[in-house]
Amino acid sequence: MKKTTRRKAIQTIAVAAALAGTTTGWSTVLNNNKKKMRLKGTINHSVCRWTYGSLSLEQLCAMVKELGFAAIDLVGPKDWDTLKKHGIYSSMCNGAEINLVDGWNEPNFHSTLIKSYTEHIEYVAKAGYKNLICFSGNRRGMDDETGLKNCEQGLKKILSIAEKNKVTLVMELLNSKVDHHDYMCDHSAWGVALCKRLGSENFKLLYDIYHMQVDEGNVIATIRSNHQYFAHYHTAGVPGRHELNELQELNYPPIMKAIAATGFKGYVAQEFIPTGKTDEDRKQALKEAIAVCDV
Repeated sequence: MKKTTRRKAIQTIAVAAALAGTTTGWSTVLNNNKKKMRLKGTINHSVCRWTYGSLSLEQLCAMVKELGFAAIDLVGPKDWDTLKKHGIYSSMCNGAEINLVDGWNEPNFHSTLIKSYTEHIEYVAKAGYKNLICFSGNRRGMDDETGLKNCEQGLKKILSIAEKNKVTLVMELLNSKVDHHDYMCDHSAWGVALCKRLGSENFKLLYDIYHMQVDEGNVIATIRSNHQYFAHYHTAGVPGRHELNELQELNYPPIMKAIAATGFKGYVAQEFIPTGKTDEDRKQALKEAIAVCDV
């Protein structure tokens, strides 16, 4: 009994100390955030359009400008005029994909994808943007090697077009445990292997910090080892995919510092789902997330 009591006591003290340190850290960030935001410029900030779907694009553009940054992720060609009107950059373009589950790992989709991506690469270049998202698709019983070969075969048919137009095709890493069951590009090693096979600076990965924490963890070490293959980053709290606050397990300031230390000059986009009931609550959540990531 004494041994068990001692163990419990030590665990209680350790947990209390950890929570105290975490609370202090988050409190400091949030207290500083009460002041007017002055971004440091080390991280290029963005936010994903779909997570703020309660707002019109016009309203989201106004919010982004008010918070002091100037980019929105996952916006397609039909909305680029709105972005440009507000001086907002399309940091990750979309619209060429079929969907998240029917992707480049299935040869039956190649003809449709090749046509669509050929058109969209030119749209992106003409608009003055750089990144166009793509997806591996679901496995449907397919093994890793077959998926790699199929993706390589299909993507090689459009890579020269991407290179000519100075557009980077960016395949997103998504977790298959919680949100996207059966998705193939669900581990960084698989995505990096595809990058190596294609051997082009115009094909890279979107390293989604939330998704990769769910499926593999070891976030900072992975960034340090494979940053040359990452063209873009997404954020969200784990678990739940919500705000970057003290209720989730990821420590975002050190992660952002690790990204900055690699010399990364691309964008980090917030992709958390805000839990606030009002637009003002959701705006405050975005403001706090930007402050947490502005290292």
